[in-house]
Amino acid sequence: MTNPITRDLFDEVMVPNYNPAAMVPVRGEGSRVWDQQGRDYIDFAGGIAVSCLGHCHPAMVNALHDQAGKLWHLSNVFTNEPALKLAQTLTDHTFAERVYFANSGAEANEAALKLARRVALDRFGEGKDQIIAFNQGFHGRTFFTVTVGGQKAYSDGFGPKPGGIDHLPFNDVEALRHAISDRTCAVMMEPMQGEGGIIPASDEFIQTVRELCSKHNALLIFDEVQTGAGRTGHLYAYQKYGVVPDILTSAKGLGGGFPIAAMLTTQELAAHLKIGTHGSTYGGNPLACAVGQAVLDELLKPEVMAGVAAKSARLKAGLEAINAKYHVFSEVRGMGLLLGAAMNDDYQGRARDFLVAATANGLMCLVAGTNVVRFTPSLVISDAEIDQGLARFEQAVAQVVNG
Repeated sequence: MTNPITRDLFDEVMVPNYNPAAMVPVRGEGSRVWDQQGRDYIDFAGGIAVSCLGHCHPAMVNALHDQAGKLWHLSNVFTNEPALKLAQTLTDHTFAERVYFANSGAEANEAALKLARRVALDRFGEGKDQIIAFNQGFHGRTFFTVTVGGQKAYSDGFGPKPGGIDHLPFNDVEALRHAISDRTCAVMMEPMQGEGGIIPASDEFIQTVRELCSKHNALLIFDEVQTGAGRTGHLYAYQKYGVVPDILTSAKGLGGGFPIAAMLTTQELAAHLKIGTHGSTYGGNPLACAVGQAVLDELLKPEVMAGVAAKSARLKAGLEAINAKYHVFSEVRGMGLLLGAAMNDDYQGRARDFLVAATANGLMCLVAGTNVVRFTPSLVISDAEIDQGLARFEQAVAQVVNG
C-alpha cells in the first residue's frame, strides 16, 4: 500500500533547507487555494510575487495545453516560434533590443553579471572589475549572485567567495559617490528591495546611480525579478522612475508560475556574449515561452495595469486600518502590489508570528526578513478577495496581540 502523502513525508525525503507549513496545498483557482482537507485560503503571497494572474488563469492554462501538443523542447542548435515571439514582445515594450532566456531569476542575474564583466574586460581590460551592490539586496542563490546580494546569512558558510564585489548602504547617495570609480564595471540594484524589507529606491538615489554609472562607464543592472511583470503597476519599475538601465533581469511573474526568466539589454552590449560564451539547456524552451507570452498578453491589457494602483490602495488602506486598531506596524510601505508591513518597536523580530497566525486563519502571506510581513497577491485579485483576506489577517493580528 502506498503511504499517504502528508507534510510529515517532507521530513523523511526532502533536504531540510526549507520549513514548509503544516498544511499542503493541492488546488488553486484565482486568488484562492485549497489544502488536503479542503480548507480554503486567500492567497496574498502569490508564490513570492510569481502568480501575477493568480492560480490556473485560463489564458495560461490554454497556452500550456496548446503548446504541450506541439513542441516541448529543443537544443540551442535551434530556435523556436514561442521564444522569438516572446522576445519581440519584450523588446517592443521595454528599452531592450536583445533578450536572453533562462529558467530563474538567479540564472538571469548570473547572465547579467557575466555580461557586465565581459563588456568591461573587452572594452577596458582586466583592471575594471568592481561590482557595486547594496546591503540587504537579494539577487539569487548561485554562488556569484548570492555573493553580490548583500545578505551574509545567505552567502556565508560555503568557502571563499567571488571577489571584486563591494556592498554599500541602500539609498545612500554619498556612500555611492565615495565608492564608485573608473574601476567599477557595474552597479546592481533592485528598484525596490524585496527580500531586504520592501524598501523602494528614492528618486534622488536612483537618478544618481544612473548619472554616476554613465560618468564612470559602469553598467547599471536593474534586478526586476520581483518588481517586474506589472508588480508595481508598470510593466517594469524602471518605467515608473524614468531611469533606463543598461541591463534588466526579469523572472517570477514573467511566467506566472511556470519557470522562465529573461535578461534584457541593448544590441551593443549583447554583442559581447559571442557564440559559446554563455548558455542554458532549458532557457527559451517552447513551453515556458508560450506561457510567458500568454502572461504578457494579459498584463499588457490597460485595465490590468490600471487596476494594480486601485488594488494597492485598497490593500494598503485595509492594512493601515488594522494597524490603527492593534498598533503593531511602524509603517506600510512599497509600490503596487508589493507591500510590506514593518514591525514597530514592540514587535521587533516577530514577523513570522504574524505569518503563522495568518496561515492558521486561512490567509497566505510572506515575510521579508524578521521585521516585515510581505504581501504580493495576484495583480487581478478581486476587491472581494482583498477584503476577505484583510478580515482573515485582522483575526491573525488579534491572535498575536492577545498572545
